[in-house]
Amino acid sequence: MGQDNLELHRRYITISYVFMFLTLFTVVFGIAAYWFARKVALVDQAEVWIQAHALWIMRNMILFLILAAFAALWFIPLIFFYWDSQLWVTGCMVAGVIFSGIAWLYLLNAWIQGVSKYLKHKAVF
Repeated sequence: MGQDNLELHRRYITISYVFMFLTLFTVVFGIAAYWFARKVALVDQAEVWIQAHALWIMRNMILFLILAAFAALWFIPLIFFYWDSQLWVTGCMVAGVIFSGIAWLYLLNAWIQGVSKYLKHKAVF
């Protein structure tokens, strides 16, 4: 029964990493990645390196969603003004693009680090 749980936890972490990669294209998959990782993180009998990956995914998904929400705030003036009507609106749009790029690169880096350690069966922290 312990081997079955280990395979189930590995499957959940693999699914979480796939959803974490898909989060680079749309934020909706981030919630699913968080949910699958949470299922593993709450289990008492999971191996330490599997739980480390679950916590890694959960932490990075929360941080990415916070960074993405902050980047989205810079696009709010585009609702009220044309992007080229005022200089400050263009500045807000440029800042939003820069912060969106930072959030995207952060998640890509976290995904690469996590998957490389996961394939080696090592803890990610």
